Amino acid sequence: MLAFYVHDLSPFLIHFNGKIGIRWYGLAYILAFLFGTLLYRRLAQKGYSDLTPDQVTDFITWGAFFGVVVGGRLGYMLFYDLDGFLQNPFLFFRVWEGGMASHGGIIGLALYSLWYARRHHVSWLNLGDNLVVVAPIGLFLGRCANFINGELFGRATTVAWAMQFPKELLFLPPGFVTATLQDTTAIDPRFCTVEAVVGGVATSAPLHDYLATILTPRYPSQLIEAGLEGVALFSLLWILRTCYRLPNGILTGVFFIAYALLRIAGETFREPDAPLIGIFTRGEFFSLFLILIGFAFVVAALWEPSYPKKH
Repeated sequence: MLAFYVHDLSPFLIHFNGKIGIRWYGLAYILAFLFGTLLYRRLAQKGYSDLTPDQVTDFITWGAFFGVVVGGRLGYMLFYDLDGFLQNPFLFFRVWEGGMASHGGIIGLALYSLWYARRHHVSWLNLGDNLVVVAPIGLFLGRCANFINGELFGRATTVAWAMQFPKELLFLPPGFVTATLQDTTAIDPRFCTVEAVVGGVATSAPLHDYLATILTPRYPSQLIEAGLEGVALFSLLWILRTCYRLPNGILTGVFFIAYALLRIAGETFREPDAPLIGIFTRGEFFSLFLILIGFAFVVAALWEPSYPKKH
């Protein structure tokens, strides 16, 4: 019988007390901002962007806030937790608990870049083309943070590299969870809640061994999606940006199409975290619209082609 890895990583890079500390999730956003800014400046220096290198930092800073943070969080509330959001709108501000929708972040960035382009009289399509090249860095780091948090785990499987995620207990039938907590409390009275069990698996060998007998082996879908939406998508867009002279808007269209297809591929490994829409998961359903949007960008780019300005 295979022994699977029981996820026991802490969401904290540095843990002070209780829920206070520096989380990997927050660090992922900081690193995405830093690497995204550096690469965008590099593209501007090479003449791929209508922005000057000095303008890039300002654009990325506010884009990260209004587009990624506000758009991503609002998208999650609307697409995945609408009932909770309507009951308590202040849930929107509890970003440290996770809960960001990449589709919402994409929409937020699109709207912010449109406003920025009009205000500063630059090409919206050119802004988008360079923004989508660096965006997969944030997608990659975000998926890595999902894995560290043990959230958004995959579907059940028996492959040798499957993993067991204690946060699965948050989604199991109440009767099973109650029986499980009776067993974990017998191991140690501190493990009387699901949150305590999730937090204690790293420090208690008996708890670790017990969970290994009851948790479902699953795909580490967060890492699969990090490879697809992050590494593969970035590689494709970077090659197209730096090796070919393409009209403004082509890369934006390719991003929407490729991201949607890769997201749909990743969803086949991921346990749905919201009710299905027909036969589709939420991620698959919203990705279908991105494909249509992508084709619209490609057609518009080819209809009246324009190219990056050289500084």
